[in-house]
Amino acid sequence: MWDRLLTNCHVATMDPAVGAPFGAIEDGAIGIQDGRIVQVGRRIDLAGYRAASLENLGGAWVTPGLIDCHTHLVFGGNRAGEFERRLEGASYEEIARAGGGIVSTVKATRLAALESLVDEARARLRALLAGGVTTIEIKSGYGLDLASEMKMLEAARRLADEEAVRVSPTLLALHALPPEHRDSREAFVRLAVEEMLPEAAERGLATAVDAFCEGIGFAPDEVRALFEAASAHGLRVKLHAEQLSNLQGAALAAEFGALSADHLEHADEAGVAAMAAAGMVAVLLPGAFYALRETRKPPISLLRRHRVPMAVATDCNPGTSPVLSPTLMLSMACTLFGLTPEEALAGMTRNAAKALGLEREVGTLAAGKAADLCVWRIGRPAELAYWIGLPGPEKRIVAGVDA
Repeated sequence: MWDRLLTNCHVATMDPAVGAPFGAIEDGAIGIQDGRIVQVGRRIDLAGYRAASLENLGGAWVTPGLIDCHTHLVFGGNRAGEFERRLEGASYEEIARAGGGIVSTVKATRLAALESLVDEARARLRALLAGGVTTIEIKSGYGLDLASEMKMLEAARRLADEEAVRVSPTLLALHALPPEHRDSREAFVRLAVEEMLPEAAERGLATAVDAFCEGIGFAPDEVRALFEAASAHGLRVKLHAEQLSNLQGAALAAEFGALSADHLEHADEAGVAAMAAAGMVAVLLPGAFYALRETRKPPISLLRRHRVPMAVATDCNPGTSPVLSPTLMLSMACTLFGLTPEEALAGMTRNAAKALGLEREVGTLAAGKAADLCVWRIGRPAELAYWIGLPGPEKRIVAGVDA
């Protein structure tokens, strides 16, 4: 006997093997046992099975739980005041000279106690969960010293332990130069490579390592040193690449078999081809594109031509993407970047799982996968992107349990 049988529903499995748009099985049913999917198919084919809980969903649509594969969820304070100042005409440089920008977030994060970071992030996390998220990546990167970076990762671990969500923690070791290293760049890179990364690996606080490869961030040779150390410690890598310029970061990440390259507004065909050859995912971040009022879009046609999977994420952060709605990102991915609704939903399910190295566990609804799913009161899956900021699902299930 199964634990649960969800019936009288339409299932957007997002599994290409189903051979229908959205991997759809209309008039379907899903059997769940011990937190995993044991069978998904037509209702008539599952009618003979018994379950402790038989649940009639009244014609709702069921999708995989949404996966937010790029966030900076843990940080101290916020920068709403800077948002107001920018709208009043202040430039980013003026704000930075006055102690704003990332420096202000670093200061607030360093000063915050672990409990405070957890509580502040929890509020943001719960908004994303209400929107349908069942798996989330959380980066460090606002501590920029050993103790503060580990504190951020510890906060991510606490959230994973205390909330109904899967957390994929990432050490964003090279995000920005802290004020105390403004004139000692090499020393900071050594700190990241020789202290931060080994500590995070030894304590099991991170499953991946990230960097910001950009003119205002870190150069390719600095990123290479970090990635070589990550490989030595058995950690996967990913990269903020080609957001503001093209430093060939995507190709560099491909050399190391990276999980993903993220942003990519300035990526060229050579970089996209390298990503395709390495089996990487392109993570698109429409929230940052919108908040920064950018005009250059990621090369969607190149990504399609080279069959690079496209993921979509919120990039939730205090400076350039203060986004707490995953469904808004589905809509923006379509309206701003030109994705189809099916591509957008794949971007927050199947492809987002691949961007985290979790494609065998989550991202599609298929036998053997974790029973992480959302129940939506909609008429067709495209509505998840059609409605601008659609409120969350009526039911969110994580590991087979209502969350």
